[in-house]
Amino acid sequence: MNAKVLKSKLANRLKRKRRVRAKISGCATTPRVSVFRSNRYLSVQAIDDTKSVTVAALHSKASGHKSNKEGATALGAAFAAKLKEAGISQIVFDRNGYQYHGVIAAFGESLRANEIKF
Repeated sequence: MNAKVLKSKLANRLKRKRRVRAKISGCATTPRVSVFRSNRYLSVQAIDDTKSVTVAALHSKASGHKSNKEGATALGAAFAAKLKEAGISQIVFDRNGYQYHGVIAAFGESLRANEIKF
């Protein structure tokens, strides 16, 4: 792809991210779960925005999962277990400017299947 096209795609995602983040915020009882997707890895973290602290985090490189639908499903199950360990059953999902489609949707549906509500 052309460098100009890549800059445009990134700029558009960041605009979507700012628009979504203006409307959502996490707290201690319902933290914001932010998902970052790259071509190789997924990174997720549960954030308490009132205290600006990360409650739980998981990276696909450390857990041995790939950045595909199967890896996202497994990462979602592992992250749900980590959230339950921290006593969290409800979250606010921050898709970080990405479409709720493919890998992001697989991760979200895996959280829902493991009884995390959003």
